[in-house]
Amino acid sequence: MAEREIILDTETTGLRPDEGHRVVEIGCIELVNYVPTGRVYHAYVNPERSMPAEAFAVHGLSDDFLRDKPLFGAVADDFLEFVGDAPVIAHNARFDMGFVNAELTRIKRSLLMPPRVIDTADMARRKFPGSPASLDALCKRFNIDNSSRTKHGALLDAELLAEVYIELIGGRQTSLDIAAGGTVVIEETTVMVQSWPDRVFAVSDEELAAHAEFVQKLKEPIWLLP
Repeated sequence: MAEREIILDTETTGLRPDEGHRVVEIGCIELVNYVPTGRVYHAYVNPERSMPAEAFAVHGLSDDFLRDKPLFGAVADDFLEFVGDAPVIAHNARFDMGFVNAELTRIKRSLLMPPRVIDTADMARRKFPGSPASLDALCKRFNIDNSSRTKHGALLDAELLAEVYIELIGGRQTSLDIAAGGTVVIEETTVMVQSWPDRVFAVSDEELAAHAEFVQKLKEPIWLLP
């Protein structure tokens, strides 16, 4: 079954929704089996308040630009329909989800709850302890071109985060769908996959112990990441 995920990023008027700050931009990228499908969701939102100079310096979204944009309530249905029931991936997810859920609370809609949210900053800190975990730092680590990121933008940052997320979970090989006796196409190179007979006897205790010992030697295997 195809696995659908949503990469999400927001821009806001400030750092804390409980201090009256609001969402001004939402950008989402759809992944299916870890591959961007080309489907995106993007909206600018009128925050119903003025833009502080500090926030304007980050994303460049002015009061004049946002004045004629729709309120969050007007874009909420399209946003929620795009997200659906898919897991949501965000960088410093507590920030983005705190703002999104504050907006959803204002219009009395169901919240996007933590169990479905994956934080790539937490993933990066576990994978590279002691190293910088900002989006720019991870782009540099994975040789992802972020030269167009002169200011923050929700859709651009979501596109960069999609590439970072794929690298954090092991790179492009995670998108391979290998069936016994089938073929795999990697950048137009066809690789034959050997078909092996089904095993018709149970795994022994010795084999299980050997497998457990082997797994303990691996450094953060992909299947144990959140």
